[in-house]
Amino acid sequence: MNQFFDAHTHAHFSAFKDDYRDTIRRALDAGVGLVNVGTQKDTSRRAVEVANEFESDPVYAAIGLHPVHTAKSHHDENELGGGDAAKAFTSRGEEFDYEYYKELALDQKTVAIGECGLDYYHIEGDEAEMKHRQKEAFLGQIKLAHDVGKPLMIHCRDAFNDLIHILNANYKILNTIPGIIHFFTGTEDDAKKLLEMGFSFTFGGTVTYPPKAGMPDYATLVKYLPLDRILSETDAPYVAPVPYRGHRNEPVYVIETVKKLAEIKGISAGEMAEATVANAARIFRIQ
Repeated sequence: MNQFFDAHTHAHFSAFKDDYRDTIRRALDAGVGLVNVGTQKDTSRRAVEVANEFESDPVYAAIGLHPVHTAKSHHDENELGGGDAAKAFTSRGEEFDYEYYKELALDQKTVAIGECGLDYYHIEGDEAEMKHRQKEAFLGQIKLAHDVGKPLMIHCRDAFNDLIHILNANYKILNTIPGIIHFFTGTEDDAKKLLEMGFSFTFGGTVTYPPKAGMPDYATLVKYLPLDRILSETDAPYVAPVPYRGHRNEPVYVIETVKKLAEIKGISAGEMAEATVANAARIFRIQ
């Protein structure tokens, strides 16, 4: 097993279209394994293709429909590119296609279902309809995770009350290891409720930033969470950690996040790296 693990990255996105192989190889050469996370049909399939391209390496895929892609609004050139085809795809919005995603979920390199969940920050237009679409897509992915026996990779922004309500209502079909809340931005009370359901939490480059009003108190959250429920991530190409802040993020930079998590926890970087790798291996069922 690798020395570090980036549990949530997008090194297969358009931001890496010219150098994804070199980017992933830099990470692997530094001892970093990773999960490339899909956000809709195209990027989910691409995550699986890239994982299989690195067949013998610790490069894996998560497949799913991100809540912002259930609506006819959000377009990110880092994710989908700037061409008309990408923009046309995004403008349609997407309904969760269970059979399409199940095919991808059954690939041996697929280790999680998502990026799925709720995102009320990006809602535009009919709020009630958009929330309904997000919830329906999320429920479909909870069912898929149950059916294929793989953990959820959850995105949640400005929606923790509804997220926790849905997870509680579907608690009986959650897997024994239900999954990860990626880029956790909730409160300590939210964390407590999710811990009780068996979820773990990833933290990325923002933990290396100075405290800022309106942002979560990451130091308090990381101290509160048990070591065996914490994972490291980059969410590349976004939110690069210090000292790379302001530049394109990439999986190898997860090492800086691990160092900061160790500092917050009051343990060595080696201990934190070992814990995050062990947690990823357990949750994703990889060796």
